[in-house]
Amino acid sequence: MIHIQTLEAHDIDTLRNLLQLLGTVFGELDTYTAHQPDDAYLQRWLANPHHMALAAFSEEKMVGGLVAYELQKFEQARSEIYIYDLAVDEGVRRQGVATALITALQKLAAQRQAYVIFVQADTSEEDAPAIALYTKLGQREDVLHFDIPVPS
Repeated sequence: MIHIQTLEAHDIDTLRNLLQLLGTVFGELDTYTAHQPDDAYLQRWLANPHHMALAAFSEEKMVGGLVAYELQKFEQARSEIYIYDLAVDEGVRRQGVATALITALQKLAAQRQAYVIFVQADTSEEDAPAIALYTKLGQREDVLHFDIPVPS
């Protein structure tokens, strides 16, 4: 059985564990763990009402997690939710963990009266399982993504 926890301002250790999980699953451990902010920063991040972090547990073990941002729109009084990171431990994939995380996020989005949740996936073969999951749960739109550098 999977239990989903929505992280709150005091859940700093759980957020650090989530960062460890994300880094491990994505093969980017250094990115997610080498330069973590201090506790005060993470507490402020968790307390921000536009930030959402969810952790999935099986028994006491964290087996998945999701980080999302609420984007308040300017053209209408509404918001949308962007799934920034979603990861599931390799040992429990295809057991409904990602779906449970997204279902929990849908409930949060409804409470916030958001009109849509969106997520990006790479078109690489490596991301095929994510594409299959998102296709099952929503409508696919093919778009291009561009990273624009910020001058130092």
